[in-house]
Amino acid sequence: MIMRAKMTNKKGFTLVEVISASIILCGAVMIVGAIGTKTLIGTRLNRRYEMAASLIDKQLNLIDYIGIDSVVEMGQMEGEFEDSEYSYNWKVDTEYQEIDSLYLVRLTVSWVEGNRPYSLSVDTMLDGETLMDESGAETAQ
Repeated sequence: MIMRAKMTNKKGFTLVEVISASIILCGAVMIVGAIGTKTLIGTRLNRRYEMAASLIDKQLNLIDYIGIDSVVEMGQMEGEFEDSEYSYNWKVDTEYQEIDSLYLVRLTVSWVEGNRPYSLSVDTMLDGETLMDESGAETAQ
């Protein structure tokens, strides 16, 4: 009697193969989830920076409209802007540059998100009016 090796056609996967595939799949899902979360956080932060830039642009337009000389007379300007979720604080500082009638204007917008402070600051130079004093020398006003 000749013994034949029993040939069976096994179909399917072994337990080790299934566990290995599950671990790889779980790792891939976790990586994709982490990337998605970081992307959403970055998008939200970018939206805050865009809002701050928009507020700075509005303040610069206002300063341009009323004139830098009027802003200097008022002193330091500051305020608060609130949208649906966040409160933005803005501040305008001016500094005379002693060249013609140039002023350094620094606008800063700051806000807090998740107990972490953020800010966006812009510096620009604006030209004010110059007037002649009694001695004939130019003075900035």
